[in-house]
This record gives sequence, C-alpha cells and structure tokens, in this order.
Amino acid sequence: MVIEDSIVDAPPAYAPCSFRVKWVDSAWELAQAHALRRAVFCIEQGVFVGDDLDAIDGHAQTLVAVSQVGGMPDQVVGTVRIHEQEAGLWWGSRLAVHAAFRRHGQLGATLIRLAVGSAHARGSRVFLAHVQAQNVPLFEKLRWQRLKDETLHGRPHALMQADLAAYPPCHDPVTGFLARAAR
Repeated sequence: MVIEDSIVDAPPAYAPCSFRVKWVDSAWELAQAHALRRAVFCIEQGVFVGDDLDAIDGHAQTLVAVSQVGGMPDQVVGTVRIHEQEAGLWWGSRLAVHAAFRRHGQLGATLIRLAVGSAHARGSRVFLAHVQAQNVPLFEKLRWQRLKDETLHGRPHALMQADLAAYPPCHDPVTGFLARAAR
C-alpha cells in the first residue's frame, strides 16, 4: 500500500469543514450533549455545581451540532433543548457551544434556527427562552424580542420571544441543517 506524502505530512490539528445541526437520534449524541452542557454551564461558567440536568430533560428534545470529518459524524460541539410546556407554548434552553467552535459556522444561530423551526412545525404559537444577558444581541439579530429582564441562577437574563414569521417550519429535524465552517 502506498501512502501519499501529503497525507502523512498533514498537521495533526484539523478544523471540520461542516457541521450537521439536528435532533439527537443516538445515545452517543445525547451523552456528548450532556457532557458539553456540564463543561459549559458547570465548569466554564459556574452556573451549576456538578450537573445541570433537571426535570425538563425528562421530556425535552435535545438538538446537537455535530462536527463532520469527511462527511462522517465526529463529535458534538453544540447543543440546545426544546420542550412544549403547554399546547402551542414552547421553550428553548441550555444553548451551549464548545469554546473551540464558537467562531465556526454560526453554530449557535443554526441551533436556534432549528430549535424554533422544528417547534414551529409541531404547532408552536409562542417560542420563549431565558437568555443570558451577554447573548441578548445575538438573539435580537435573529429576530427575537426582549420581553423583560430577569435574574436566574444569580445572573442577569432576559425573557425573550422568537418572531415565528422569521423561522419557517422544519418538518425533518432529524436531518436538520448543514452548516459550513467559517473560513
């Protein structure tokens, strides 16, 4: 077998060229999504001690951004969860993107787009989220309206509502969206 020199000389670090943003459909995706949430909300931000799982996780739908290498899934680098609180009223929460991937392909925005679009396809008439204060400008850019300022977990947040007209229904959230890495 002949191995081309260019492959052998390739640098060990890589940057995926694409990400699949989708609903979780395997145990490894869910496990990595929960690990990412712990890394962001417990270790990096110190919002929770030990773990951030709560009762909502028992009935929420988890979404993930999965990096792809050669078109094959590699690792979960972003996540968010959604749930229907009552008929037509949906919530998004626990949006997290791995620190090393926050500048790749607008992963947070794509996770938000799929979260709202998939809830919209399932009858959402109102989609809300408690957004950390530093993330409010991103949500406003994505056509969310600030309803009121709040303090949650000892940190400033805003209760925000998505403009559903800006989020066409997504009827195939398991396939989801392909996001390209920023170059």
